[in-house]
Amino acid sequence: MTPFFLLNWRSRLGALIIPAVIASLTAPGATAAAANLVERSWQIAGLTRTALISELPAGKKAPLVFVFHGHGGSARQAARSFKLHELWPEARVIYPNGLPTPGVLTDPAGRRSGWQSKADSLGDRDLAFFDAIIGALKDEGILDPRQVYATGHSNGGAFVYLLWAERGETLTAIAPSAAMLRPEAATFQPKPVLHLAGMNDDLVKFAWQERMLDYVLRINGGGPRQTSTPGEIRYAPAERGKGALTVVLLHSGGHTFPSESAARIVAFFQSTKP
Repeated sequence: MTPFFLLNWRSRLGALIIPAVIASLTAPGATAAAANLVERSWQIAGLTRTALISELPAGKKAPLVFVFHGHGGSARQAARSFKLHELWPEARVIYPNGLPTPGVLTDPAGRRSGWQSKADSLGDRDLAFFDAIIGALKDEGILDPRQVYATGHSNGGAFVYLLWAERGETLTAIAPSAAMLRPEAATFQPKPVLHLAGMNDDLVKFAWQERMLDYVLRINGGGPRQTSTPGEIRYAPAERGKGALTVVLLHSGGHTFPSESAARIVAFFQSTKP
């Protein structure tokens, strides 16, 4: 199958990729998260699940943004790295904590925290966690169902793709980073997608992410490639009224998250409001 970008694209990357000003999602000494994050907990199937959530005035409906950390990460670390609650203070941003999870590429013993990588695994505990959060905020009258977004890095990004497959009707748009999902058994409906990828990713190989993007473009009905700002490739639906926008952000780094990409994720989410 023809790759999602033309072969001569590689020869032009030097002028177009995002400059490699990279902030690792596990970098020590990162700036502390803002003080308006509070911890909440839920009891789900005998497990205590926790998340950090940005405080907004009681009863206020607002966009809801999920941010899922990578394998071995935490809610607090994701808040320091993404800082979406600072970049979009009008939104209710939630950083969930994963549970010890066998990794697909690392940590086969499952000593570090992470997220289920396919449906019907681990008792669907993380899909149930997502459902519980959505249900709680809906019961509290503070969920705007037209504006529910999800982003995440690595294993967290793969879980975002899984949410698209399994809970797509709940989501407005998604923005996975350094991630892929084996789509064979998944059912996707068109959804605005921003995918962030490092050209030199040595863990989730860029070639693997290309295959995922081929699949995303088939689902979203992507038309001709368009470029605008450095490192950004846009694919609007080929047919008016069908499909959804796909945006690819490329950078020259490896399995890392460019700090400047967070603002572009926020702008993308804001642009997809119905």
